[in-house]
Amino acid sequence: MLGFITRPPRQLLSLLCTGHRLPRISVLCTQPRPRAMAVSSSTSWELPLVAVCQVTSTPNKQENFKTCAELVREAARLGACLAFLPEAFDFIARNPAETLRLSEPLDGDLLGRYSQLARECGIWLSLGGFHERGQDWEQTQKIYNCHVLLNNEGLVVASYRKTHLCDVEIPGQGPMRESNSTMPGRTLEPPVSTPAGKVGLAICYDMRFPELSLKLAEAGAEILTYPSAFGSVTGPAHWEVLLRARAIDSQCYVIAAAQCGRHHETRASHGHSMVVDPWGTVVARCSEGPGLCLARIDLNFLQQMRQHLPVFQHRRPDLYGSLGPLS
Repeated sequence: MLGFITRPPRQLLSLLCTGHRLPRISVLCTQPRPRAMAVSSSTSWELPLVAVCQVTSTPNKQENFKTCAELVREAARLGACLAFLPEAFDFIARNPAETLRLSEPLDGDLLGRYSQLARECGIWLSLGGFHERGQDWEQTQKIYNCHVLLNNEGLVVASYRKTHLCDVEIPGQGPMRESNSTMPGRTLEPPVSTPAGKVGLAICYDMRFPELSLKLAEAGAEILTYPSAFGSVTGPAHWEVLLRARAIDSQCYVIAAAQCGRHHETRASHGHSMVVDPWGTVVARCSEGPGLCLARIDLNFLQQMRQHLPVFQHRRPDLYGSLGPLS
């Protein structure tokens, strides 16, 4: 049965009973899929487990790392092979000047600490939206919003620089001018093979551009990632709708780790981190506040979906053009 509810393992139950302090962990809840889709050759506990972490970053990088590390260690203890952190997991600054001051290169101290954490825990890490000082920092004095993927040996196996920058004015949410401090990336990153499946990298605002998700899916992605810091106005209106649409469009799992709560006096985020399956069902979501949720990735189900609904075979590039090569 593919629709399932996770129950904490016995060791977690014992910790809860003894009053041990743990991050908030959300229980999986799914809606039933069509009967023809709900067949898998694997039992649910044989499927790879992923953890989606939800945090409230502040300008304090040390405290942010402490919070994220606690969640990653808990994810590893629960058996996750890959943990996803949200956009701006490193910090959320009060203004562009502070953002630039707090930024680091990929070979800096903070990424080194996350590499060590991945090695210690034996877990892959999706670090969604690191404020990266690139090699052109001295010339541009701007950074990149960089999604970094570490393997369980702490090595950088992929990095994607956000291509769509969020320059918007939403009434009631305040203006966002990401380009004031950030340069757009120039290329997409090919999907990466991980213990959970082939992962395509994206970041937050990218989810509003279905061409990107379709291109990653055509390149072999089975899981799309949208680490985010959605606002308090666009979040309730668009967050879940967009994530479910991208899952259905691309026939991929969609994993979206999110910032939540108030970061400082001028910024707050929507939260509601979630995992969506290729049918468009939300199979896991975080509750309010920092914590994590867990989901199992069933690639057999994904392949069944694509066989039952072979939409990529039915595309008409003769009418509306081809998406072209990945890079």
